[in-house]
Amino acid sequence: MLFLVAALLLLGVVMGTVAHAPFAFTVAAAAVIAAWLGVFALRERHGRRHTSAR
Repeated sequence: MLFLVAALLLLGVVMGTVAHAPFAFTVAAAAVIAAWLGVFALRERHGRRHTSAR
């Protein structure tokens, strides 16, 4: 329960920061995060496909 409260508090802080940040910065940060998640997803998919099942 405490973890949930901390996560919601952190989400509120981040969303508040985004609301006051310039739009160009918000879009750039979103693009960087999206690229990072895309690379992570591709690495996970590639890693699972090429591991040997024991």
